[in-house]
Amino acid sequence: MDKLQPRMRVKIWLEHEDRLVFGPGCAMLLREIERSGSLSGAVRNLGMSYRAAWGHIKKVEENLGRSLVVKTGGNKSGYSLSAEGLRLLEAYEAWLHAVQDHAFALADELFPWPVRR
Repeated sequence: MDKLQPRMRVKIWLEHEDRLVFGPGCAMLLREIERSGSLSGAVRNLGMSYRAAWGHIKKVEENLGRSLVVKTGGNKSGYSLSAEGLRLLEAYEAWLHAVQDHAFALADELFPWPVRR
């Protein structure tokens, strides 16, 4: 047991009536859109298909009743996060980090071996 160093993983998401409201996949995609300034750049960086990413965004927007991304400029200009999309992303990331910090501290307290993040 001295060599055991398990790694902690925490995955949380929000659902409503078994429908995804917001989770890690959407957060990762929105953060990458924010970084790259476009959906095509985001999917290229994440190794996703454009169609799958667009479908995921549209499904979450439908479940939320809010727009997460907005078109910037003409056809080739890309997308950026809507004000609501950015607020939701930042709230989710803050919540995730708080849950991870608490889970890590609790694991450290309860388990007889070190737990890595």
